Amino acid sequence: MRKLIIFTSIGFLAQLIDGALGMAYGVTSTTLLLTFGILPAVASASVHLAEVVTTATSGIAHIKFGNVDKQTVLRLIIPGSIGAFVGACFLSNLPGDIVKPYIAIFLLLLGVYVLFRFLFQFTNSAQNKSIDLSLKQSIPLGLIAGFADATGGGGWGPIATPVLLSKQGTSARKVVGTVDTSEFAIAVSATLGFFISLGWEQVNWYWVAALMLGGIISAPIAAWLVRKLPAHLLGVLVGGLIILTNSRTLITTWVEDANWTPYIYAFILIGWISAIYYSIRRNKTYQIQEISA
Repeated sequence: MRKLIIFTSIGFLAQLIDGALGMAYGVTSTTLLLTFGILPAVASASVHLAEVVTTATSGIAHIKFGNVDKQTVLRLIIPGSIGAFVGACFLSNLPGDIVKPYIAIFLLLLGVYVLFRFLFQFTNSAQNKSIDLSLKQSIPLGLIAGFADATGGGGWGPIATPVLLSKQGTSARKVVGTVDTSEFAIAVSATLGFFISLGWEQVNWYWVAALMLGGIISAPIAAWLVRKLPAHLLGVLVGGLIILTNSRTLITTWVEDANWTPYIYAFILIGWISAIYYSIRRNKTYQIQEISA
């Protein structure tokens, strides 16, 4: 019962972050599930199965609040679905104990990218009503992001969201809603790939139900919060969380001298707290500049 409550909380927190940032449900959930000793393929399969429901709920909420560019969604879902299916089949055929630290490296790198992206590069400028993504651009973006999402248990948002945000004049709110809504198709395709490769019996349905429940509760809240909260601060928070939790997997696997462990954790925590402080100060500076203007 205690573990189910924890998994429900994980689903709630992950979807709250994902719905507000357009990323990190899969990365956050998979990272935390790996800390319970769950094999990477099973963890990713469980997360993607839960995402089928949570992304549908999130997508409906984002559409209701006008956060979605439907044309961009249609251009992303086909290549993204193909990439996710191939990635799921690829991960399912790798030995879990061997691949676990390498998946942790992938997730940690995504965490570093998320943190620095929102710490130094994220802007909240929102001008255009639509996202200027051509069909030629959407194919490689969908394939790569979909493959990364299935193999790492997360990657659709961390890859797709920053790429779309990099386009000049793009609305952050539209990007977040569009990425979240399109993720439904990616979750379905990845789940099918895992079921074909792993089989239904590998999935713990109690864990999946708990993740679903938490995500369903927080999805509409996140779709509303995307307009209210400073997204760059949430990005720094989730990036640091991903780095910290995946560092634990790498430390227990590769660091032989346990005396180094507290120093490594202290270094990560100091860096994370400094990033949060800098993000808060920057947000106050922007607010003062807006008032002065």
